[in-house]
Amino acid sequence: MADPSSYRPQPGQIPDSPGVYRFRDEHRRVIYVGKAKSLRQRLANYFQDLANLHPRTRTMVTTAASVEWTVVSTEVEALQLEYSWIKEYDPRFNVKYRDDKSYPYLAVTMNEEFPRVQVMRGQKKKGVRYFGPYGHAWAIRDTVDLLLRVFPVRTCSAGVFKNAARTGRPCLLGYIGKCSAPCVGRVSPEEHRELAEDFCDFMTGRTGTYIRRLEKDMTDAAEEMEYERAARLRDDIEALRKAMEKSAVVLADATDADLIALAEDELEAAVQIFHVRGGRVRGQRGWVTDKVEAVTSGDLVEHALQQLYGEERGDAVPKEVLVPALPEPLEPVQEWLTTRRGSSVSLRIPQRGDKKALMETVHRNAQQALALHKTKRASDLTTRSRALEEIAGALELDSAPLRIECYDISHLQGDDVVASMVVFEDGLARKSEYRRFQIKGFEGQDDVRSMHEVITRRFKRYLAAQEKSGEWSDAELSDEDGPVESRLTEDDGRPKRFAYPPQLVVVDGGQPQVAAAKRALDELGIDDIAVCGLAKRLEEVWVPDEDDPVILPRTSEGLYLLQRVRDEAHRFAITYQRTKRAKRFRAGPLDEVPGLGDARKQALIKHFGSVKRLRSATIDQICEVPGIGRKTAETIVAAFASAEPAAPAVNTATGEIIEDEDPTATAAVTSEGRRGQEP
Repeated sequence: MADPSSYRPQPGQIPDSPGVYRFRDEHRRVIYVGKAKSLRQRLANYFQDLANLHPRTRTMVTTAASVEWTVVSTEVEALQLEYSWIKEYDPRFNVKYRDDKSYPYLAVTMNEEFPRVQVMRGQKKKGVRYFGPYGHAWAIRDTVDLLLRVFPVRTCSAGVFKNAARTGRPCLLGYIGKCSAPCVGRVSPEEHRELAEDFCDFMTGRTGTYIRRLEKDMTDAAEEMEYERAARLRDDIEALRKAMEKSAVVLADATDADLIALAEDELEAAVQIFHVRGGRVRGQRGWVTDKVEAVTSGDLVEHALQQLYGEERGDAVPKEVLVPALPEPLEPVQEWLTTRRGSSVSLRIPQRGDKKALMETVHRNAQQALALHKTKRASDLTTRSRALEEIAGALELDSAPLRIECYDISHLQGDDVVASMVVFEDGLARKSEYRRFQIKGFEGQDDVRSMHEVITRRFKRYLAAQEKSGEWSDAELSDEDGPVESRLTEDDGRPKRFAYPPQLVVVDGGQPQVAAAKRALDELGIDDIAVCGLAKRLEEVWVPDEDDPVILPRTSEGLYLLQRVRDEAHRFAITYQRTKRAKRFRAGPLDEVPGLGDARKQALIKHFGSVKRLRSATIDQICEVPGIGRKTAETIVAAFASAEPAAPAVNTATGEIIEDEDPTATAAVTSEGRRGQEP
């Protein structure tokens, strides 16, 4: 526990201007990000008598080891920078809302030549119009099915679309009138895009225009005695009205607004948001958070606004946002919202009428969400705490192992030997810190040597991070130990690769693997990290220098947690090993041509249609492909000439030989033939 006076800035060092500040721990990890109208006044509040601080604030300042700040021009800039850094650094003491479920959206891909209507989850993409979120994906599909009668927009995947264009036959929806079939040229790209824009207009709440237009067309058709057309228009109108009935009118004045409600106690808070467009509830979502910092209701609202609109622009930010409490100060937040929308945004507390009544409904939803979350989480927190305590007791550790790392080795009969490292913090998986390794020190199958190599490489990185204060050279970051990350500087507070030590290292295996891991740590001079192994056969827990294993009861929560950690490491290792194996199986003569990247490989296959035709092409024919020079063409021909003739691809279901017209056919069948073999 650090003494805040040890890193308190000197009087006069802190500027009296707007800015954003960061507290860091002893490992240089950013643990808290905050903003202030006056940095001097705000930071002075943290360096007072600890007895006067809120308990959570006291925990934060005693965990921190340093503080730094960045001066900005306005409070709006401070708000934006605070949001960016919270997203970037993921500080443990900041309020972080987490979705209580993964919400689906109705998306229209306006960034494509022929826009497509589909269900989408996850991060939003540029150029795509989103509507929702919805509570269930089936609700989206029901709505789309009704609207396709009137707005026959494409809903098929790219593969189905290309196949229909190639064969000249539309899919079933094209035959039954629920798709305008742009794939076969029934409508032009411009006409199809107009349909998609009309669909989006209807979804944004401008429903009256289309209903009135269709009613007029129906009347005109009836007067002209085109009764079949009039009947179709009548059915279209009924379909639109059914789609509208699925979201009842809640605000009579066709309001576009988001309503945010809070339910909170001393430890946690739940947020519910209703998205109202055209007076109708178009979507709903909810978040929950731990109160890891001392926050007011206004602060929670501000954090919710950042989470909700931090990545949004334009109409995604409504004209009106109704909240239960206003952030303090209000003006910077309102100006920030206005900037993101591009026009004025009203942020206020509803006082009377329909909006206040709807806010009470949203608040009831927030209360129910908090009650449900607490019911689910109470047992989870208790179980995880008990599991960590049982592990600490069984292994005779000084404290519960809050960070556990587990390692596993995977291979296929000595080929493609890889290893995995998974991280659990507070009993929960922290997937952003998972790492993968290729075994490079030797060839062949030797799990013990592999484990020694992996532990050595991982903790060499940790020692290097300590010695260099977080600075890494490109040479040290050039291997394949995990996903490629940006080169971080010392002033960047994002977690460095391998920068934080665990309290417990778990290896998948028995005595030999445990001994190898312990030997690797001893050789590096590390003696403050516990090591154990979990053997699959009898689920025995092995510790270094002991002839007998530690036996945890089968009903032990500690054993269950170790099993989860071990199984996750096994899954992660096998996934990586299979990826490498599949890549090796798919390798062909083109992979041996130096300087021939994926783009030019695809250009070659697209030009010739298949690997078989490319193999029989002459140098002059290959030179006709854009981007392929004569020297490269000669190298390609030589690579095919030196390659062994490929065995014919066989359909294992029928036994027939597959002609190599599809460039991926052989690889797919070969991979299928080996699928299911575990490393």
